[in-house]
Amino acid sequence: MTRPFSRRDFLAASGVAGLGTFLNGCATTLVAADASVDDKPAILGGKAMTMGGVPSWPVLQGEEEKLLLEVLNSKNWCCWTMKFKVAEFEKKYAEMNGAKHCIATNGGTSALINTLAALEVGPGDEVITSPFTFVATINSILSHYALPTVADVDIESAQIDPAKADAACTENTAVLMPVHIGGLPADMDGFMELGKKRKLPVVEDACQAHLGKWRDKYLGSIGTAGCFSFQVTKNLACGDGGAVLTSDDALADKIYACHNNGRGRTVSSFMQNAVRGRNNRMIEFAGAILLAQMAGIEKYAEIREENGLYLNKLLSEIPGVVPAKRYAGVTQSAWHLYMFRIEKEKFGLDRDTFIKALSAEKIPGGVGYSAVDWTEYTKKIYSTRAAGRLYSKKFLDDWAERVGDLPKYKRLASEAVWFGQNLLVGPKKNMDIIADAIRRIQKNAAQIKG
Repeated sequence: MTRPFSRRDFLAASGVAGLGTFLNGCATTLVAADASVDDKPAILGGKAMTMGGVPSWPVLQGEEEKLLLEVLNSKNWCCWTMKFKVAEFEKKYAEMNGAKHCIATNGGTSALINTLAALEVGPGDEVITSPFTFVATINSILSHYALPTVADVDIESAQIDPAKADAACTENTAVLMPVHIGGLPADMDGFMELGKKRKLPVVEDACQAHLGKWRDKYLGSIGTAGCFSFQVTKNLACGDGGAVLTSDDALADKIYACHNNGRGRTVSSFMQNAVRGRNNRMIEFAGAILLAQMAGIEKYAEIREENGLYLNKLLSEIPGVVPAKRYAGVTQSAWHLYMFRIEKEKFGLDRDTFIKALSAEKIPGGVGYSAVDWTEYTKKIYSTRAAGRLYSKKFLDDWAERVGDLPKYKRLASEAVWFGQNLLVGPKKNMDIIADAIRRIQKNAAQIKG
């Protein structure tokens, strides 16, 4: 049996899995082949709707080599002094996003971990978050021996549902952590109201949400803190890196101390800070790359927004194809992923068969995150002798039963299709080609299914 086109296949085909596909940093474009909507689809032996590559990522902005050499020759490779590239990036990124403070870290996971450490999350605490997320979100909570209590999603937007998050809260809830999955904003009005009602901090997992906006405020600057990733596939990339944004002075100082082994920005003695410190600092080489990459981030954000909205319009006209919903408060999506669903009964094919047909058309789509039983995952993590001192088997079983089955999440995971953000930075005509390929697949759905 042929396996479905997986997330790993998707990343490889999208040109974000290996340096060999970067094509000297220049984006390539999809080119229409001698084929049309009315022709036989490629999976049935017809010509593919597209030929050539897809936009490569990341794209060099021109200053990377110069700034890297400055760091190399300075021998100031670590950001201890706060006087070089990382500090400059922190200042610029905070200003760009309308936040008072930015603390750069060595990864998005580290950004989440250190924020939770600064908020003093620990054993017995629960953090409410989305099940439809990368494992790093969950691991950041588990790293503090807390419980990742996932609440069901709004299937139309793929985002965690604030009403479900409210119902999941208990006296042990310590933090609300909405995830802006795919760069599409979660319902921040709902989460800020819930945070106020429950007197809980709101930590935005904005790792995929660079320059997304909710009511003209940048994602990551709305809640108590916002966490970002600059891993190589992200809209702003340096290989691996992350950052925390916050406008809370005291919290910023504490996060800084947490990521710097207890040494703060104003109080250098770890004995005086006494936080759960670790070394999660960003290195100066990463800061240099980010400074260079920032030159293109706003331009590409505008292109993605235009193409993403246009593709939404095209695909929403095809029965059974459901683009992820944007809430009324969204003023700009980050479009790290273009997300839509295939409704089997209306489209005529199940999602996995659709992905195979789409791949035959030379259009790289992925199946998104599979449905993970995060309660079972947590129980496995906490099956050690040490964890048993904190949580009994009965306690974890009762907690898992309270979390429940999450039916909308499971359905979403079975229907979701993704395009990488680099597909949206090409010319607008590529969106027409993608839509035509999907129309042709649906038109021949019965034969493909047969």
